[in-house]
Amino acid sequence: MAITRVTQGMLTRTSLASLQANLSRTAKLQEQLSTGRNINRPSDSPTGTAAAMRLRDDLAATGQYQRNAQDGAAWLGTIDNTLTSITDQAREARDIALQGASAGGGGQAGRDALAGSVDELRKNLLASANTTYLGRPVFGGITAGDQAYDPTSGTFVGTPGDVTRTVGDGVKIRVNVDADAVFGADGDSIFTHLSDLSTSLRSGNDAGIQTGIAALNKDLDRLAMAHAEVGTRAKRVDASNQTGADTELRLKSSLSDVENADLPKVIVDLQMQQTAYQAALASTARVMQPSLLDFLK
Repeated sequence: MAITRVTQGMLTRTSLASLQANLSRTAKLQEQLSTGRNINRPSDSPTGTAAAMRLRDDLAATGQYQRNAQDGAAWLGTIDNTLTSITDQAREARDIALQGASAGGGGQAGRDALAGSVDELRKNLLASANTTYLGRPVFGGITAGDQAYDPTSGTFVGTPGDVTRTVGDGVKIRVNVDADAVFGADGDSIFTHLSDLSTSLRSGNDAGIQTGIAALNKDLDRLAMAHAEVGTRAKRVDASNQTGADTELRLKSSLSDVENADLPKVIVDLQMQQTAYQAALASTARVMQPSLLDFLK
């Protein structure tokens, strides 16, 4: 059986290597305590680093979905408020028409005054039809301009198209509405109906006034349908935003489990490691025999 001779140099190198390893473990725990993280560089945990990168990618995507949902909610909120105002003005116009149709509306002078009110309502409705969000007309489709309707003629000058927002993985929601679905097609729009009603009031055309009342009733029905559709989409956007918030919270929790250190555990481990290091230093000092160099000092 071979016997290996243990030299002073071997003892020294082995002791120093053990002390260095002990010191490295202490330094690693100190780093975790100071940063609060288990992973401070990829070499600390390659698998943990890969998992953290995937979680961060998912967090970035979720954050973008939430921003899209918030922008979509702002679009739909603007449209909802505008439709409420438009509906109120359309009801007022119908009430004026009913007033003009009853008992002559106070004579022709009274009808002329009612016609003037209808003209003002038409101007206000055209202004509402050109409502913008961040410089884009909400009823203008995908137009690059800042108007959906000509403020004088009341004709559509936008570009029809869908404005959508991606609020989830493969989930897109339209955040605008067709102008025709709100105001009616050119030539048969609420603006044309109001213009015709004003003319009928001024000319004393009772049949024209009745036609205007019937047209405005249809306009109000169309507005109610458009408003309901906007409300349905707004609920979907809100639900997507809430889902995104829940997903973000879950991903952050998972990322914390991977990256963040358990500080109470690290503190206990560091104290134990420091105690072990001090004990190793003391035991090494006692075990190591003085060398010739020590006697020559």
